[in-house]
Amino acid sequence: MHRTPPGPIARLRSLRYVELHTPAFTEAADFYEEVWGLETVDSDSGARWLRGTGDEHHVLHLTENERVGLGRIAFCVATPAEVDEAARRLEARGIIPVFGPGPLDQAGGGYGVRFTDPERRLIEISAQVEAVAPRGRDGAVPVGVTHAVLNTVDIDAAVAFYCDVLGLRVSDWSEHQMAFLRCNADHHCIAFNQAEWTSLNHVAYEMTSVDHFMRGLGRLRHHGITPQWGPGRHGPGNNTFSYFTDPSGLVCEYTSEVAQIVEDAWIARVWRRVPELSDLWGTAGPPSKEIRCHMAGAPDPGPLAPTATPTATTATDSRKDIA
Repeated sequence: MHRTPPGPIARLRSLRYVELHTPAFTEAADFYEEVWGLETVDSDSGARWLRGTGDEHHVLHLTENERVGLGRIAFCVATPAEVDEAARRLEARGIIPVFGPGPLDQAGGGYGVRFTDPERRLIEISAQVEAVAPRGRDGAVPVGVTHAVLNTVDIDAAVAFYCDVLGLRVSDWSEHQMAFLRCNADHHCIAFNQAEWTSLNHVAYEMTSVDHFMRGLGRLRHHGITPQWGPGRHGPGNNTFSYFTDPSGLVCEYTSEVAQIVEDAWIARVWRRVPELSDLWGTAGPPSKEIRCHMAGAPDPGPLAPTATPTATTATDSRKDIA
């Protein structure tokens, strides 16, 4: 009798990229390249792959779609053998991959496996994706994607899956409203927010330093764009933050100086949800009704669901979706 292998399916090294679906494809692509500071490395009809200043081939994959939402979340492992082992361990757990393991037919190539989590998000684990030469970190533009915050209807089940199956570790809680999970020394690569429905809360992009962070805000201001919440510094993670919305209405964040975890010394804590801990600087003020609504998003059935769906109910101001 085949027994489920103990432990997680793989040792995830980093969050590699995020795919976003948008009906406003041209406007979103122009925003992320001309305003946000990413650079196109490849494009196709209805698809754009954009890099930061680091060596990842792409950190954002934009796909034209009728529905706004999360396309997939991609994590890095070291070797194709680890991808194969992850696929075996998934199947042993009764999780059947929707693709692979095998070569990835996309810009940057690579070898990977894709599967869905209990709320139908699409996850990719990959190795041997093409690297690109670093651009240098002098410019006030993102290094890459550093974390994604996901709205969940069951935070305990979501945390259990991402820890037990994917091997993430809990760094901190914000009461029982948010959980911050890591895969490496960064305080979090994924965070979950307890919500009324499953959706993407926001995607955060790393700036090299707080100086680059502030100069990035200045560059956006020259484009006529000001933060919808921020600048400030969060308690959990100790990272700086400023939140904006892209032409699709999805929330994107500039951040820097996230706390670094010493694995054997870190003790997770439960933070109180009070204004002085949401913003240690006290500069940002409370999040507006508008940014709360955008962070709530619309109910997302996942990228594998049929695209013809009824219009989702608008989020209300009672949502607890700050991050």
